[in-house]
Amino acid sequence: MAANPVADAIVASVKSQHLTLELFRQQVAAFFVDNPKLRQGNPAIVHSVKSRMKSEESIRSKIERKLADGENIDATNAFFKITDFAGVRVLHLLQDQFSEIHDAISQHLGQGEWVLAEPPKAYTWDPDAEAYFKSLGLNTELKESRYTSVHYVVKPRAESIASCEIQVRTLWEEIWGEVDHAINYPTECKVLSCVEQIRVLARLVATGTRLGDSIFKCYSEK
Repeated sequence: MAANPVADAIVASVKSQHLTLELFRQQVAAFFVDNPKLRQGNPAIVHSVKSRMKSEESIRSKIERKLADGENIDATNAFFKITDFAGVRVLHLLQDQFSEIHDAISQHLGQGEWVLAEPPKAYTWDPDAEAYFKSLGLNTELKESRYTSVHYVVKPRAESIASCEIQVRTLWEEIWGEVDHAINYPTECKVLSCVEQIRVLARLVATGTRLGDSIFKCYSEK
């Protein structure tokens, strides 16, 4: 494939700011890992935290897709056009635990520790989940793909080039996401049986989430 000078320049710019991005990723991850309020309860509010820096290959691929779509992106605006160079994923077991994670993030924002780079958004396909997220004041988007996750993009300061995408989802939704990612990224699967089965898996995941919530509700009332 021929070299793309715009993509090359953006990748070089991101590499030059790796330490700044990496330190902010560590700070965001530590907020969830070390926060005693989020580690309390049985089960704990936050089950586990995963984080990563986007690889050079993934960065280049994303830039080239944006350029192919005609998006105006270059080395001067890339840090504001692409906000997931650093990513943190927060996993919880029960759906109801999400509200406490959302409150913790909102409080941290209210204290000026982070600022939002864009409004948070809840992605879902389930009308019940949509109603739940809306009850918390979140913008929602129904996804035909069956993807479910809540996304926040935070920065240390409004003018900072560093940003981090926080994804919050249940363990059940993480399983679905791993399966979907394996067969649909970077190229969408066209096998009809797989497309149908990934939709069935999404319904099983939603059922599992509700059943898990019900089990622990009964357990807490014993």
